[in-house]
Amino acid sequence: MHIRPIVPLAAALALLAGCAATISQDGLEQRTAQAIGRTVGQFTITDRGEEAGGRINYTVNTRDGAAYRCYLYGATGLQNAVTFGQTPHSDAICTAMASGQRGSGNERAVATGQPGRSAGGACNALLRAAGRC
Repeated sequence: MHIRPIVPLAAALALLAGCAATISQDGLEQRTAQAIGRTVGQFTITDRGEEAGGRINYTVNTRDGAAYRCYLYGATGLQNAVTFGQTPHSDAICTAMASGQRGSGNERAVATGQPGRSAGGACNALLRAAGRC
C-alpha cells in the first residue's frame, strides 16, 4: 500500500495552494482605480508579487507618466474555504512615487493648503526647506 505517504503530501499541497490570493485581475484594477482616482484602462499594473498571508504588492503606471507602488490583501484560497467565500479583499493602498521631474509647483500646495511658489504666498521655513520658494 503506497497510498499512505501520498495522503500527507496531498494535504500539504492543498494547504500551500490555499495561501495564494484569489483576487482577479479585474478586482485588482477596480480597487486600484479607486485608490489612485483614475478609471480602469488609464493605467497598467506591473511587477505583481504575492507575499504570505495574501498581500499583493504591485506597481501602477499611468498613461501620463505617474507611478504608484500599491498593495492590498486578497483573501486566500484557504480563507475562502474556511469562511465559505465570505472573506473580503482589502482596498488598495497606493503611494505616488517621485518621478524626479518638477511639476508646476502647486501640486503639494493644493494637497496641504499651503501657498506655493506661484500662489504669491509668504515663504516660511517649511516651504524654504521643501524647495518651494
